[in-house]
Amino acid sequence: MRKINEECGVFGIFNHPNASELTYFALQALQHRGQEGAGIVTSDGNILKQYKGMGLVNQIFTETKLKKLRGQHSIGHVSYTTSGDGNLLNVQPFLFHSQSGQLALCHNGNIVNSKAIKHHLENNGSIFQTTSDSEVLAHLVKKQRGTFIERLKESLVYLEGAFAFLLLLEDELFIALDKHGLRPLSIGKIDNAYVVASETCAFETIGAKFIRDVLPGEVIRISETKMETSNYAINGKCQLCAMEYIYFSRPDSELLGNNVHAVRKRCGINLANEAPVDADVVIGVPDSGMSSAIGFAEKARIPFELGIIKNKYIGRTFIEPSQKLRDLGVKLKLSAVRSLIENKNVVLIDDSIVRGTTIIKLVKMLKVAGAKAVHVRIAAPIIKFPCFYGVDFTTYQELIGAKHKTDAIRVLIGADSLAYLSLAGLIDAIGNKNICSACFNGEYPTHLYEKIEKANLERK
Repeated sequence: MRKINEECGVFGIFNHPNASELTYFALQALQHRGQEGAGIVTSDGNILKQYKGMGLVNQIFTETKLKKLRGQHSIGHVSYTTSGDGNLLNVQPFLFHSQSGQLALCHNGNIVNSKAIKHHLENNGSIFQTTSDSEVLAHLVKKQRGTFIERLKESLVYLEGAFAFLLLLEDELFIALDKHGLRPLSIGKIDNAYVVASETCAFETIGAKFIRDVLPGEVIRISETKMETSNYAINGKCQLCAMEYIYFSRPDSELLGNNVHAVRKRCGINLANEAPVDADVVIGVPDSGMSSAIGFAEKARIPFELGIIKNKYIGRTFIEPSQKLRDLGVKLKLSAVRSLIENKNVVLIDDSIVRGTTIIKLVKMLKVAGAKAVHVRIAAPIIKFPCFYGVDFTTYQELIGAKHKTDAIRVLIGADSLAYLSLAGLIDAIGNKNICSACFNGEYPTHLYEKIEKANLERK
């Protein structure tokens, strides 16, 4: 059962005696952003040490391994592959060694012109160790002159796309966000240590206090004595990815002053206003559809029930050739509560429809459980365009909304009715029109460097 895959999550901490342990706990809080691999790099002020692996954070790291990562500075990463291959070489943070010192780097997002930059660098002698787009920054920095922050800022100018970078030297931590603010990044503090994370839920986990969000185009240098801020690009309007609110971020995270659960609940309220339906019960698809379902039920005055239960202890299942066994794999992850659904008209709330494969199985599951009718309501607009900024729907071909109109999608998924939240309704729920909504309307905030058809083809 394939949903949208999360991008990646980054975390950094500077000047704390338990840096590796706090990084470990923070990465667990960010685990929803990537389950393919994880890594930690620490520094004691002189030497950088690394450990990384494939799988979940608690499968990779043990107490013994964390104790070997001595140091008061650390960066960590949880990954889902969006550019390059999903193998250990591409698991971040990357650690580079040179005559001038060591550099560790991790990244959330996708650099849309990385292929052109790689070709240029390779033609000038660079040898890449991975297939990840993130590695280009390290090579660019090495090619520049001046202090490290001067070289970093000069290198960032060449990058186009979405990126939140953390770079760790022996005794300095650098933070950089793309000029559109497409990816979330926040700064906090615990004791005398600065922390930075993709989501504020990581701060809550380790007991850190939120200070502020990193601004678009901002570069931050943290050293033993202070935190300094500057810019590599003029601050433009922030265009945070709309899918962060809709799907990626944890409900308890704060994005640009907005609680994610509250935004999703308002999406459900607006959806109930835009697409009312006469029904007996409202249920949400775990996990990210639940907040919107609560809002829909509250506004529509229809009872909300936990009609679908998620088994949180089931990981990936082997895909068998038999359709019957495939359906069994779905039931291991999600199961319908027959007593709450049987002989009832059901409103099923989900966060989005991308390929359509998941919602087809869920509608069928509810009808097998005895639902008289299943009315599907989606708490986001129709996804019609591919994403090039780190979300893993990168082609028109895989998007059901790019190929079919709403009623045709309704027929394909087997629903009795289907409606989506409007883009205006989403913007109202967020309370800010400055978001990246390219997957809904095709208005990409960055140059793609190629015709969209070619860019689309090369990312198949």
